[in-house]
Amino acid sequence: MIKRAISSIALALGLAVATIPALANEGGEGLAPAGTNVADRASLQRGAKLFFNYCVGCHSLKYVRYSRLASDLGLSEEEVMTNFNFTGAKFGEPVISHMPADDAKAWFGKDPPDLSLEARAKGVDFIYNYLNSFYLDPSRPVGWNNTVFPNASMPNVLWELQGLQTAVHGEAAPGQEAAVEKLEITTPGRMTPEQFRGATRDLATFLEYTAEPAALERQSIGVWVILFLAGLTFLLYLLKHEYWKDVHDSH
Repeated sequence: MIKRAISSIALALGLAVATIPALANEGGEGLAPAGTNVADRASLQRGAKLFFNYCVGCHSLKYVRYSRLASDLGLSEEEVMTNFNFTGAKFGEPVISHMPADDAKAWFGKDPPDLSLEARAKGVDFIYNYLNSFYLDPSRPVGWNNTVFPNASMPNVLWELQGLQTAVHGEAAPGQEAAVEKLEITTPGRMTPEQFRGATRDLATFLEYTAEPAALERQSIGVWVILFLAGLTFLLYLLKHEYWKDVHDSH
């Protein structure tokens, strides 16, 4: 009975550990894996820098406080408030964009979404591929389109890093629009394609962190939990061996 219980516990732990990465990287079919790692503090810091330089003008992180960012990213209060706070918010307040809602609706047709839980809602693979899939499209109101999220209202805010990307269309069937076969960089940006993919991976990592800041603590605590359960399993095995020793001896 004890041996069966131990086996069940081990199986459950194995399934739980295998499921965590799958849930964190859920994004959809046909998406390249983002390869994020929220335990990589340097990647988180680079991703935070990109977010506050290119995204916070429109998007908020209403469930994340500046003080929590400082604690989890290994930054001082001065570093966070100097480099990340552009609205005059207090250290203990959440990250709220300063874009007026009325202006956002006039420019984009709707309020830009809060990105606190975007990685939980869409998956980090979606975010990573979305950021890499903008291309010039003069037919769109903002001049950009996206192969992962067609007809998106958002412009390519990272274009100066990536460069200008255009779509190569295939042959169109009668009465249908030609599909995008591939994307090509026609005007290089400040980064090489490899560097830009690294940057978007860092940004996706940061948004994965904001969706669940407690994940960092949970992972560190999880190591000790696994060690405790391993030790408990060993003790239960010794206990079982001791209980059954007399039974075996009597036979």
